[in-house]
Amino acid sequence: MNKITPPFNKEKAKKKVQAAEDAWNSKNPDKVSMAYSIDSKWRNREHFFTGRKAIVEFLTEKWNKELHYKLKKYLWSYSENRISVRFEYEWQDSETKQWKRTHGNEHWEFDSEGLMKIRDMSANDISINKTERKFN
Repeated sequence: MNKITPPFNKEKAKKKVQAAEDAWNSKNPDKVSMAYSIDSKWRNREHFFTGRKAIVEFLTEKWNKELHYKLKKYLWSYSENRISVRFEYEWQDSETKQWKRTHGNEHWEFDSEGLMKIRDMSANDISINKTERKFN
């Protein structure tokens, strides 16, 4: 597989965003973690951590809680080695069975090999009815 590496133009940035969306929708923490540098720094809402092992642990817990997870990412902006996206995803809480839609933004910074070395994410959840889902 060809890696998508900086510097980014619009076409490469869109491909990077689509590759991330596809990986996350696989709900495979090990697969997803390989897009990040060994020492990748994350902020995911109130969680701060570093490294692939922590990424796998975080995503495993996330997808055990967020059932029927389905994500859509949209390119917001890009520069030479950075990309910003907005996203929406839907999921069902494993405990309460309540459906949710999460809206947010991510800011990514990549190393020269195309691995993400910084991921900064902010998001808000809203409760929805199952019939209000956009992504099936």
